[in-house]
Amino acid sequence: MSSVLRFLMCPPQHYDVDYVINPWMEGNIHKSSRDRAQEQWQKLYEIIRDRAEVQLVEPQKGWPDMVFTANAGLVLGDNVVLSRFYHPERQGEEPHFREWFLSQGYTVHELPSDLPFEGAGDALLDREGRWLWAGYGFRSELDSHAYLAKWLDIEVLSLRLMDERFYHLDTCFCPLSGGYLLYYPPAFDAYSNRLIELRVPPEKRIIVGEADAVNFACNAVNIHQIIILNRASPDLRTTLEQAGFEIIETPLTEFLKAGGASKCLTLRVTEPVREEVHGSASLQSRLIRLEGHLLDSGLINRALDTIVEGGGSFQVTDFHLGEQRQSTSQANVRVTAPSGTVMEEIMTQLIDLGAIAPPQEVCDNQLETVTQAGVAPDDFYVTTIYPTEVRVNCEWVRVHGQRMDAAIVVQSTPEGHRAECRLLRDLEVGDRVVVGVEGIRTVRKPENRDQRGNSQEFTFMGSGVSSERRVELVVEQIAWDLRRIRDQGGKVVVVAGPVVIHTGGGEHLSHLIREGYVQALLGGNAIAVHDMEQAMMGTSLGVDMKRGVPVRGGHRHHLKVINAIRRCGNISAAVEQGLLTNGVMYECVKNNVPYVLAGSIRDDGPLPDTQMDLLQAQQEYSRLIQGSNMILMLSSMLHSIGVGNMTPAGVKLVCVDINPAVVTKLADRGSVESVGIVTDVGLFLSLLVQQLSGLNRPYSLV
Repeated sequence: MSSVLRFLMCPPQHYDVDYVINPWMEGNIHKSSRDRAQEQWQKLYEIIRDRAEVQLVEPQKGWPDMVFTANAGLVLGDNVVLSRFYHPERQGEEPHFREWFLSQGYTVHELPSDLPFEGAGDALLDREGRWLWAGYGFRSELDSHAYLAKWLDIEVLSLRLMDERFYHLDTCFCPLSGGYLLYYPPAFDAYSNRLIELRVPPEKRIIVGEADAVNFACNAVNIHQIIILNRASPDLRTTLEQAGFEIIETPLTEFLKAGGASKCLTLRVTEPVREEVHGSASLQSRLIRLEGHLLDSGLINRALDTIVEGGGSFQVTDFHLGEQRQSTSQANVRVTAPSGTVMEEIMTQLIDLGAIAPPQEVCDNQLETVTQAGVAPDDFYVTTIYPTEVRVNCEWVRVHGQRMDAAIVVQSTPEGHRAECRLLRDLEVGDRVVVGVEGIRTVRKPENRDQRGNSQEFTFMGSGVSSERRVELVVEQIAWDLRRIRDQGGKVVVVAGPVVIHTGGGEHLSHLIREGYVQALLGGNAIAVHDMEQAMMGTSLGVDMKRGVPVRGGHRHHLKVINAIRRCGNISAAVEQGLLTNGVMYECVKNNVPYVLAGSIRDDGPLPDTQMDLLQAQQEYSRLIQGSNMILMLSSMLHSIGVGNMTPAGVKLVCVDINPAVVTKLADRGSVESVGIVTDVGLFLSLLVQQLSGLNRPYSLV
């Protein structure tokens, strides 16, 4: 090959905007002037020809975008990777470009026909020849990057494009001589921007604003210290000139209508090879298996969306569709990510969806030993609410004590291997902790077709947030389930905030406790104080609960109540001594319903029963949650979120709050057995008691 700098161009003889395959083409069908396009192309051709050699490929009728030769392929030395166009509108260009490259003596590499890659539009060599920047997200697939590293023997750095206006890498990214880079950061995801910053020092990064980006300032041709582009703002021109570059502007407005400018209209076909540089790609690839009603439940769509939205790509290698109504389906999917960090983030989400590695892929989890008490090894697996299993000696072992935001400790016992969730603070030196995401699966209950439509069995509405018009319907469902749990000896835990009392819901919650619908109460100092204030003084925060008006000196009532309880010794003693004769806390004591009051820095008093040791309060909360069938979360954001993190999947959650943000946060935990209700908690409790009063017969399994 010649050492003379050469570019490939294609005359715009058949150029037009004939279709829409990017946002720039919208509204521009057949609105480009062929004469003006010819003039603009000719001017660019002459500018480049005066500074380098230009070769031409014959334009072909019916393929108007052949003029954008940057997409013909990617050249390095004597090798070229031919493009595989994403859109059918351009796929007919491939044989013409293949013929040209072969006629010039290049070794042509061709990707699989179903693996899109659009040449130097999405792959740009560092002008120092150190590595190859490769874009993906709209036109090129991430999986193509491994082929580029192998065939061109160069390190490939993968960048994910996020803005559909900048559908090719060269529309928003331009490596320049001297190690400089001209680029538009908002076009990339956070990982890609971080990678750019790691490879290009700050003084070499030239960032363009949106005004310059949409004028395709980054879609520039760089010849030594010369930059040829459509247009640059005065500020950008000054910045580039201060970096030692000469700027040549040449209007290319007719080609912008199709989404291209000077770089798109050229392909540099003399790219020198650095002998000391060799191929590598940081791509990670994993094989996962999905099982269940993949199509009906939308699981396969959620999994594939998770991969793409996380910055990866996928290939479904095998799909077995269940043949009968109740049959489950199975899919094997190969996941590719640009780095180990991105792969772990994607895999963590896929594990939450129930994805597993095929058993033959992983025999044992990777374990690392705790060397400092209370500190997990780097890269430890963080648990979720879903029942989890890990691989030990090529067998699946169930993890005990399932909860969110813990580590998994694996132990060998005389009875066999045991795995359990362990909070960071409880880790001890010598514990063996699961790290990474290999050999982990969450056990998700498959959704049954008949169960989805069976009105006889209570089901929460797919982690939904109920609107006001559906409150009565949802309350009716909750009432039926409360009756069923009580009659079957189950367990309901209530998490309550002081708003329950302020809104008049105290008497209704007391009724639920008295009638055996509540087996544990969790809250803070305030729920107990204001409940007992109402019971003893008829006020809540000094407001008369019957008349709804403040009473004189009412602001002191809660402190007087706290003082009275402290004089008795505790709440139970106040009941025994006859000081407390009604209310929520009274009913808990009289009906032997255990309760935990977790304190905070804002608590007055506090009550003697309030646990001011936060870690101890967490442990007591966790103990009372164990074995619960349902948890009612009533207007207590912090306590409800804390309980939600401790609760494994399979426990029905009901979150009631007037603040939709609280409801949404709890409903978004991921459990399919949770529901959020945006309403006044006093109204909810009143409706719930009414519904329960109307259920005159016990729940029956028949």
